Amino acid sequence: MAISAAETEQLREAVRDLLADRCTESDVRRVMATESGYDPHLWKQLAELGLPGLLIATEYGGVGLGAEELEAVAEEIGAALLPSPFLSSAVLTSTLIDAAGSEEDKRRLLPALADGSSIGTVAISGTWTPESIAVQANGTLTGTTPYVTFGQLADVILVVARTGDDIGIFEVAPDAPGFTRTALSVFDPTVRLSQFTFADTPARQLGTAGREAVQKALDLSVIALAGEQAGGARKIFDTTVEYLKTRVQFGRAIGSFQAMKHLAADRLLEVESATSAARHAAADGSPGAIALAGFACAEAYETVALSAIQMHGGIGFTWEHPAHLYLRRARSGAQLFGGSRLHRERYLVSKGA
Repeated sequence: MAISAAETEQLREAVRDLLADRCTESDVRRVMATESGYDPHLWKQLAELGLPGLLIATEYGGVGLGAEELEAVAEEIGAALLPSPFLSSAVLTSTLIDAAGSEEDKRRLLPALADGSSIGTVAISGTWTPESIAVQANGTLTGTTPYVTFGQLADVILVVARTGDDIGIFEVAPDAPGFTRTALSVFDPTVRLSQFTFADTPARQLGTAGREAVQKALDLSVIALAGEQAGGARKIFDTTVEYLKTRVQFGRAIGSFQAMKHLAADRLLEVESATSAARHAAADGSPGAIALAGFACAEAYETVALSAIQMHGGIGFTWEHPAHLYLRRARSGAQLFGGSRLHRERYLVSKGA
């Protein structure tokens, strides 16, 4: 379903307003300290806006929107540092079920994901590439998959496993025998990671789709992540500019010093470039555009976040200041769904290199 640019902006504003009220810095820090790493009440409110079902067709209880609306919402999520299973459940899991599942699979799994009552995740591999898949499917599943996003929460669990020379998508029950999930230590507490281990674990294959279905789900996840990175970069940049206007040193605002002006101007270019790359990937949808957003947005976000700490001076290094939270999110996101090197290689391939 296509909506107008004005309607997309209204959706963006609704998400922004909710997060401004319910996902302040203090809220983020409070949720970071919990065992689950997300706020169930806020997740329910996001579900009322349709976010968990944003990409799910209306016939399965979703909103039925596309990549451009996803990217717009993701910018607001990134700006607020929302700790939630949005990427893992609303994007990666939902898209993979739609791409690989049978009609029965979709009717059984998608409605609960759409209304937020179920949370999904996908175990694929440490580097998110088909070549690195370590789980084998031979009647049952055997192997280990690290870095599963919000794996401890999920009750809809999909596993990408090798099936001979191909790959398949399998559904595993949360209480399946031989299935163990272990919470991992994380650099960024707003994004929880788990390790899944399978020891002759029974599983049910979804349809017959393989690589193409996985790539479709990863492409939309990269677009959403790029949107988060662009939104996060803009937020911490705007916060820093406000600080430069109000912090006085030697009788004048530090933003009036030439060195600060030049640094801020350079970082504004990074923010605008990242935003353009993310929005272009959502609108274009080609492998090259998505790959470009995959590395450009990740690198821009980290650069802007590092400079934000530098421009804040000593206070930027303290735990009490939010700048380091954005840097942590930037560095953790840069490793999700393939790092910059993988995206660069894919971009070059798309250009015939």
